Amino acid sequence: MQRRTLIAAPKPGDGPLMHRRPDRELPDVEADSFRWSRTLPLFIAIVAVSSVAIFNYQKMSSPIVASTLYALRTNPRAREYLGDEVYFKQQIPWISGTMNQLHGRIDIWFSVKGTKNTGVMRFASFRPTPKGMFETTEWSLEMSDGTKIDLLEEGDPFKVIDTAMLDDDDEDTATRGFRR
Repeated sequence: MQRRTLIAAPKPGDGPLMHRRPDRELPDVEADSFRWSRTLPLFIAIVAVSSVAIFNYQKMSSPIVASTLYALRTNPRAREYLGDEVYFKQQIPWISGTMNQLHGRIDIWFSVKGTKNTGVMRFASFRPTPKGMFETTEWSLEMSDGTKIDLLEEGDPFKVIDTAMLDDDDEDTATRGFRR
């Protein structure tokens, strides 16, 4: 029977390891478990921050934000206060509030700037029935000095379809989808 001596693990500076013999002890598993206690909270924090950034980007690129920003650019009272080139105040804007189109609730606000001033635009809308149209309850611009401009006074720019246009004639309903 041949006896082999135990060979220690290579140390830094020993040179390249050309071959390894299987007769040395395995490393202690318990000695490396402390790494998880340091890296797991860091991993969770990175995932949480990334998730928040992704959800904010989703809000920022939504058609609701684009429409309200466009309506703000074309509103004469807002342009009078903000000036030209109305856009987000920060390069990476933070869209606060809730935007739940499925349940019919939108209540968002974000900072905007123009060539003259800055302010916070707020937009709130709800859908009374699951198949109903959204109704705007608030669309305002809060100035940097705290005063508010109600942008809905001149009418709702988001009301696209008049309910009178939605009424169908009974004759059209009976023959819809068929040749006359």
